[in-house]
Parts: sequence; structure tokens; C-alpha cells
Amino acid sequence: MDLIRHLRFFVSVADEGHFGRAAAALDMTQPPLSQGLRRLERHLGVDLIHRTRQGAVLTSAGLQLLPRARLLVDDAERLLAESHRIAHAHGAVHWGATAALPDRVVTACVGALRTVVAPDAAVSTTVGATVDLVADVRAGLCDVAVIEHPALVDGVEARPVVKLPRWLVVPSDHRSAGAERPTFPMLAGLNFAHPPRATNPPAFDTVLDLLRERGLDAPTVPALDDRALFAAVAAGTSFGLTATPPSATPGVTWLRLAPQAVALRVRVVHRPGADTQADAVDRVLYRERLQ
Repeated sequence: MDLIRHLRFFVSVADEGHFGRAAAALDMTQPPLSQGLRRLERHLGVDLIHRTRQGAVLTSAGLQLLPRARLLVDDAERLLAESHRIAHAHGAVHWGATAALPDRVVTACVGALRTVVAPDAAVSTTVGATVDLVADVRAGLCDVAVIEHPALVDGVEARPVVKLPRWLVVPSDHRSAGAERPTFPMLAGLNFAHPPRATNPPAFDTVLDLLRERGLDAPTVPALDDRALFAAVAAGTSFGLTATPPSATPGVTWLRLAPQAVALRVRVVHRPGADTQADAVDRVLYRERLQ
């Protein structure tokens, strides 16, 4: 659990005395704030807030723990500011990309970032899960990141959503691969190879809902990146989604099926003050977007 993030929830509710106002102050919706506070209470083993019709009231334990929680949140903010100062002093740019982003877009983002930093500055790249990338930006470990949408983005600056082309990939010997008009129900009997839900629960649930709406309720198997996805598909047991354009890959066939619906939705998130880096990455995404 991200303890500092959840303590920030607690401090904000205590300051505002109301879940709705606290959620607005944190630039998030109320349900994840309430869920996060309950998760913190379970982690600490005490109730912190009484939830009443009039608002939020601190419990006895909440009153005792609030000063310490405020100190930890304030210290985290100071640490974040100091890390920014150190990073800027060295001129380095630290950025991250979801594993769903195709290689050509990752390298294009690196090139764009190099144009907005000093000639001798380094650009370091982290490829990972959306939830981890948001946490890294929030903690100051990354200046900017490209994440999947939807996702919880409290505590970071978020840019508009951009849709990138994405294809279904199926085994080359599957009946859908040779169909004149392939459909989603044709994929029944195959597993859906996809990153685990923990990497970004909102996006995971959204894509499963999309498949079910189109008549397909497939069991899922984990595939953290395209390499794992293509291996599962080539084995003849799975299908999946990829933003990597069609290529000669043994055992794998690309299908252009419902392009708008299956498009990869991404957005740029960044720490305060990293607008220049975010602009550079945003421009790359807009060049690649689905028309």
C-alpha cells in the first residue's frame, strides 16, 4: 500500500470535514477516496473517521494520529521538492511508459524529450505498469509518464486522453484468421492474454466489459508485454490486443476489428513544473493517434 498517498487522503478529509470537498481538493472522485481511507484504517487497525450525514468527524484515534500523519505528508512533500531540485540540477529527465506503448512510440518520445533538455543531459526510461508509473510521478521519481486510460491519477497532473491504433492478434491457424468478416464471438474457446488486473484495475475492467458487450466472455491469462502476448498467441491458445503494427510474426495474425472500440487509450501524466517535458511527449502521441 502507498502509505503516504493514503495518509494524504486522511489529512485532506480531516481538513475539509467532508468527503466530497476532500475529493475535490485532491482532484479525484469520492468513491476511491472513501475506499482508500477504509484501506488505511484496515492497515492501521483503527477507525480514523466517523462517517455522518453532516460530514466526516475524527475518531479519538484519528485525533491522536492526525498530527503524525500531517508530519509524514509534509515530509514527503519536502522530499519530493528536494528530489526535483537535485534532478534539475543535473539536467536529467526521468520518464516512464506503459508496457502497452509500442516500441516506435517509446523511442519517438525519448527523441522528443532530448530536444527539450540540455545537450549533455540524460533521458532515462522506465517501462512498467500504469499504477506504478503514476506512483513514481507522484513521488517525484518520474517527471512525466504515458499511462493507460482509465486510471486513478490523483496527485499528478493529467493531460487529455489520446487513442492509438490497436489490433487483435490471433493464432494463424484459428478460424478467425482466415475469416472474411471476423467477429468477437469467433474467439470463444481462446484465452484472453492481457496484463494482470493489478497493473491497472480500471483499464482491465473496461476492456473485459468491451469484450462482453460484443458477445465474448473469455478467461484471462497474464501477459505483461507484447513478447509474452505473441508467445501465448503463437501457442494457439490465446488472443490479445497489441499496439504494435502488423508484421511477419510466425504463428500470429493481426485482425483489424472494431478499431475505435479497441483503440489503446493513453494519456500523459506529469509532476508539477514538468509541462515542457509533458508537451514534448504529448506531441508524439498526437502524431500517432487513431484518426
